[in-house]
Amino acid sequence: RRALWRKVAKAQERQERSLVRMEAVARRFREQHPSVNVVSILSLPLLELSKKLRDGSLPPDHVFYAYVGKALQIATETNCITEFLQESETQLRKAKLMEKQGLLYGVPVSIKDSIDCQGHDSTLGFIKNLNKPAAEDSVVVQVLKRQGAIPFVKTNVPQSLISYDCKNLIFGQTCNPLLYTRTPGGSSGGEGALVGGGGSILGIGTDVGGSLRFPAAFCGICAIKPTGNRLSKRGIMAGVVGQKAVAAAVGPLAKDVESLALCLRALLSEDMFSLDSTVPPLPFNEEVYSSTKPLRIGYYETDFFTMPSPAMRRAVRETKQLLEEAGHTLVPFELTNVDYVMFNYCVRGMFADGGSSFVKKFKGEMEQGGMELFFWLAKTPHWLKTLLSWIAKPFVPRFSSIVRGVQENTVDEVWSLHHEIEDFCHHFIAQWKKLNLDVMLCPMLGPALSIGYPAKLSVAVSYTMLYNALDFPAGVVPVTLVTDEDEEELKGYKGYYQDWWDRTLAKAFRGGVGMPVAVQCVALPWQEELCLRFMKEVETL
Repeated sequence: RRALWRKVAKAQERQERSLVRMEAVARRFREQHPSVNVVSILSLPLLELSKKLRDGSLPPDHVFYAYVGKALQIATETNCITEFLQESETQLRKAKLMEKQGLLYGVPVSIKDSIDCQGHDSTLGFIKNLNKPAAEDSVVVQVLKRQGAIPFVKTNVPQSLISYDCKNLIFGQTCNPLLYTRTPGGSSGGEGALVGGGGSILGIGTDVGGSLRFPAAFCGICAIKPTGNRLSKRGIMAGVVGQKAVAAAVGPLAKDVESLALCLRALLSEDMFSLDSTVPPLPFNEEVYSSTKPLRIGYYETDFFTMPSPAMRRAVRETKQLLEEAGHTLVPFELTNVDYVMFNYCVRGMFADGGSSFVKKFKGEMEQGGMELFFWLAKTPHWLKTLLSWIAKPFVPRFSSIVRGVQENTVDEVWSLHHEIEDFCHHFIAQWKKLNLDVMLCPMLGPALSIGYPAKLSVAVSYTMLYNALDFPAGVVPVTLVTDEDEEELKGYKGYYQDWWDRTLAKAFRGGVGMPVAVQCVALPWQEELCLRFMKEVETL
């Protein structure tokens, strides 16, 4: 244990040195260039910034050091940065010498801890992963660099990534930049905080149950989770390795939709397809993204599993109304069996080995609170779980289902589970096609929960995780802020199960007046451009 703490102390010193280094380089630049207007650089949207960088009207180092300074400020406030990538300064010089300027020429980009950057740890918040620098850049990072982008920091994550808070024993808790007592979301929480606070103009994260969408929604920014295999996951560490039931994806977070589109344009290049030939060579479809034809949009206000907060419901209603007024057609979509999807596909799919590989990751670690129930379940013998599940069913049905979900399955059972998920996906698409929909408008959990609550509320991932099970592209766009009326209405929040989780969620939502609330925009598999086009529409309205 002493040895573990020594490793942690070393890592924390390295984090501290990173921030000191950022402070030093930002100050040196300010002293050498006192006339540079940092505020005006930081206020430029990515599309304008990248144009100015490419046409030479803004020098890349002005942009780089402006963001290093701002990132440092946000890191000091929220604890979102784990490491400064010192080689970014060398890369800045290299980028200036590139004969072909990429789409992201000179754009500083922040990278989630779990995405490999050569020479740096991808810890996932585990002490055992410290001092194991990545041998090479992940494919996404390689492509970003070839497009002229400059990865400059790595950002914090929750231990194991299987969480939508952002805390681990090495780097501690990351806070929401809009309200320090709230979580920034997770597992791409450091990204959410840094981009949300304005310390990074473009971030790259991952999502297996909402890990891009939670941080974006909680911090008031945009993000898109593409179809699982649209972007390369080579060199990206997963929370649960090798499981095929729930699709993970890598994607961008930014202040606006146009930035997400630019990032996908840059990533969906020949470079990516040649560096990872398992990714379908589908370049960005401009025609679909820039189309203006009216859309047929399905929508629902609740999934009948996690009762939406008053602000969530209002966000969907108001967005629906604005879309109708803009000439789009809105069609109610009947969502059923989300409880079954959550327990039988998501929980059971991710822990089909009874949770043993997940528990193995924590071997020799100091355990992070909030996982106790799960560890206990994973270590409980099969017969006892069966008995427990049966006893609990009439009183706490959701607890009973979770106990049943964390069971060791035979290979035969896992295969039939995968088959069942495929079937479910085809049924869902059939229902979508029957209504002749282009896209879907869905609720997104919000406002940001108070710190410490996500660990107690794993059930509240239902709105997001559905689209990992289906493997549909899904993005979030902030549309409103929590009002006093929403807060007042929350007093009547009961939940659909009226169990301990529902009562806890009511508490977790409380005190969010003024915090952003988003909606989710969803499209069919491989339709990222249509998803972005819809997001853009929502953002504009």
